[in-house]
Amino acid sequence: MEIATMLSLALLAFIVITIAKTAQIVPQRSAYVVERLGKYAKTLEAGFHLLIPFVDRIAYRHTMKEEAIDVDRQACVTKDNIQVVVNGVIYLQVVDPKAASYGIADYRYAATQLAQTTLRSVVGRIDLDKTFEEREAINTQVVAALDEAARPWGVKVMRYEIADIELPATILDALEKQMRAERERRAVVAQSEGEREAKINVSEGIKQETINLSEADKQRQINEAEGKARQIELVAQATAEGLRLVGDAITTPGGKDAVALRVAEQYVNEFGKLAKTNNTMILPAELSNIGSAVAAITKTLDTVKQ
Repeated sequence: MEIATMLSLALLAFIVITIAKTAQIVPQRSAYVVERLGKYAKTLEAGFHLLIPFVDRIAYRHTMKEEAIDVDRQACVTKDNIQVVVNGVIYLQVVDPKAASYGIADYRYAATQLAQTTLRSVVGRIDLDKTFEEREAINTQVVAALDEAARPWGVKVMRYEIADIELPATILDALEKQMRAERERRAVVAQSEGEREAKINVSEGIKQETINLSEADKQRQINEAEGKARQIELVAQATAEGLRLVGDAITTPGGKDAVALRVAEQYVNEFGKLAKTNNTMILPAELSNIGSAVAAITKTLDTVKQ
């Protein structure tokens, strides 16, 4: 009985082991490399697969997802002989499981080592100032070199990113002083630019004010001249109208007599004013004959009319 039980358990264990070695389930975005009697047989994609027990075995298991691998800190010397410490992250993906299994022993280690050597070479060709400015260019050059080298490994290098760049304390202090001086210079330049703009604005304001005042004075003079011209024109028109009315009145019957009477009255009034304001008087020769004076004026009017 005991021997039979032991044989049954052994048979059950054999069946379980056989099934475990025969049936394989490959997860999504994964690939298993199968060897048959120590030689590459096939690559299993995602899904359910059956193998030959004790003949086939899973030699390598690869993920087809993109992997992020840290690249250790390393010292690099720039073109101007400044030592900097750089670390980064490399992103790669297995695209050929067979090449990744047999093309190289450890593609992750190889990729990180190649990234370090390539980074040292790239940093050594640029100055320290350009190291911070041209991170994108450095990353592109590293990716190009890595992708070219990793192609036989069945690995695709997606990108490389510099995580940090550390500088020596002395260089940091010098850069800080340089940046402080640059900021002070920019502040002085900005202040001078502001003062210049303020002076320009003030001068432009004065200029515009002067122009406005001159334009206003010019317009005032034009308005005054036009007013005076209009005044003279109106006075002339009024005078001409008065003279026309006087001339028309003279031509009417009895007009000459009225003019003569008016002239005589004005003559007497003005002579009376002269007598009141002066002790010494110069008398005209025809003073005794006012009628002669009026006749002379009347004759003058007739001549003007003709």
